[in-house]
Amino acid sequence: MPRPAGPPTVRLRRLAAELKGLRAEAQLTREQVQEQSGVNQGTLWRIEKGQAKPHPGTLETLFDLYDVPEARRAELLEMIRGARQPGWLRQFKDVIPQDYATYINFESEAKLLHNYESSYIPGLLQTEEYARATVADFLPLEPDVIERNVQTRMERQAALTRKREGRAPLELWAVIDEAALRREVGSRAVMQAQLRRLLEMSERPNITVQVIPFDRGAHPGMTGAFARLAFGSVAPDLVYVESLAGDIFLEAEAEIDRYGLVFDHLRAIALSPRDSTAMIAGLTRP
Repeated sequence: MPRPAGPPTVRLRRLAAELKGLRAEAQLTREQVQEQSGVNQGTLWRIEKGQAKPHPGTLETLFDLYDVPEARRAELLEMIRGARQPGWLRQFKDVIPQDYATYINFESEAKLLHNYESSYIPGLLQTEEYARATVADFLPLEPDVIERNVQTRMERQAALTRKREGRAPLELWAVIDEAALRREVGSRAVMQAQLRRLLEMSERPNITVQVIPFDRGAHPGMTGAFARLAFGSVAPDLVYVESLAGDIFLEAEAEIDRYGLVFDHLRAIALSPRDSTAMIAGLTRP
């Protein structure tokens, strides 16, 4: 039986896609796999969805059935050994929803993030005070739970520097509606500090910030915020949409392409990065 995998990881998603592809090449249905190998088709479904981390013995059984070469087997086994979530996230597992933990995991492994926000400053660019105000105002939570949620958001920002992992920093391209800049979250002092943080972060080479001003009229981003994550050759891209009804992860190619086109449209109608910086700077003046 597979062991619980916790939040899916990029490597686990890639392994799932590889196993599904190998089964397709072998021209076998899940029912046929169960008949010929004894691997339960329900278990196989969870493995191929990235919802379960397969036991090495199960993998070897599947490799034998799919006639996978030894070199390829070694590569896939190494992949499963690396399929684990960031260590720091474990200390917050009791205060953050599973879907949010899943997103954080993906974000920590992504190479590129396209983030559109209509109401809030992107989480990766928030100050601690702004984050605290958004968490405290969103749901009635105990003070210690609020603080741990804020700590989680601050820890996420390590992806922009990745000093601990020794990897290239996450490339962030953020498009923000003007409403998010003008809405006073926390207090005027909190908002002013947040806008100054935006200016500071936009100077980093791996961060691009654009603003869509009110005078650009209606646009497709008005339906809500989203994040599109790219992992290079390591795993397929995905889109994350957060809502009160539940968080959604989109992985179908058509869905990824649709959100990619929407983001391209949003950054095309937005102010240039330089003009966006000028607008934000103007909002910080008395």
